[in-house]
Amino acid sequence: MPPINKTRTRTAAPDNSLTRLRIALTVFFALDGFVFAGWVVRIPAIKEQTGASASALGLALLGVSAGAVITMMLTGRLCRRYGTHRVTVVCAVLLSLSVALPPLTHSAPALGAVLLAFGAAYGSINVAFNSAAVDLVGALRRPIMPSFHAAFSLGGMLGAGLGGLVAGGLSPTRHLLGLTVIGLLVTAVAGRTLLRIQPPAPTPDTTEQKAAPRPPGSPAPAPASSRDRTHTRTRGLVFTFGLIALCTAYGEGALADWSALHLKHDLDATAGVAAVGYSCFALAMTIGRLTGTRLLERLGQTRTLVGGGTTAALGMLLGALAPSVWAALLGFMITGLGLANLFPVAVERAGRLAGPDGVAVASTLGYGGMLLGPPAIGFMADWLSLPAALTSVAALAATAAVIAAVTRRAAAA
Repeated sequence: MPPINKTRTRTAAPDNSLTRLRIALTVFFALDGFVFAGWVVRIPAIKEQTGASASALGLALLGVSAGAVITMMLTGRLCRRYGTHRVTVVCAVLLSLSVALPPLTHSAPALGAVLLAFGAAYGSINVAFNSAAVDLVGALRRPIMPSFHAAFSLGGMLGAGLGGLVAGGLSPTRHLLGLTVIGLLVTAVAGRTLLRIQPPAPTPDTTEQKAAPRPPGSPAPAPASSRDRTHTRTRGLVFTFGLIALCTAYGEGALADWSALHLKHDLDATAGVAAVGYSCFALAMTIGRLTGTRLLERLGQTRTLVGGGTTAALGMLLGALAPSVWAALLGFMITGLGLANLFPVAVERAGRLAGPDGVAVASTLGYGGMLLGPPAIGFMADWLSLPAALTSVAALAATAAVIAAVTRRAAAA
């Protein structure tokens, strides 16, 4: 009996630590969405406070994106050097502190400067906890990546809802300072758990394990030319999954900024109904991510990517070209369900191929798509019309499906 009890103790401990690690990472994903959404709902009030024009505010808001893109690749290197758990905790502290800075500014240039810092923290924590999640997915051998992104979406919905409730009674300064306090408290609790748990070993197809020392008696390593070809193919696949992330994020950014305007001006919806458009999309996306693990277990990654991209393309064609408000809302929901798991799967595959650097590449390209979407839709709407411009979301979703189908053999290898 004693040996059996000892064996059970040894096998139960790792499972318990992985469960606690999953919970801690889920908390950080939710915190990221909560803090970012809390900032977004106070943008109108901060615009009034700074006295910025629409164009000046647009330039200042680019600071978030610029800070994120600049630091994402650097964060990949920091994760390799210091570990994904440590970097996640440090970035969560920086994110919580920097969200309190925008209300302290009184000009557009100053706002842009502090948003650069906020964006750097936001981009860095995304690379860090996605990298940690990739290692956990490999250790558990279950496709749970969508569940983490579902936590981000739920955190965002909670942050936006809370922001809407307190907007009338709290100034932006007090509201965002409250987010700082909440963020630091959550980081203190979840970060303590995260720092106590050793990160799981990298998955077999990461570059670190490919470069592991050769045990005695094993076959000689492949020639340098073969390794170079393998490295080039790996980089190409990482870039390919980054393109899928870009196509997905393009749609998210476009719908966030243009769905309400399309419903109001093209379909004569009331202001209240128009505001529901993005909520339908976001809710469908959250549902899709909550069910993503089961979907991936049943269909596999390639079928999920192809099916999701195709579904999103058909949904967005309905949302953009429908003659009625309710049909457009249905289209937005179908689009959200289709896009839900494309970004998580793309980031997870890039991370399994190249570790934190792969996550950084895919995240940078994905964030670039979110940057590209809103202005691209605006330019096309001026040249053509807004419904026609929104069909570009369908085109890129279909492109993601085609990329996933064409590269399925190379990705499987």
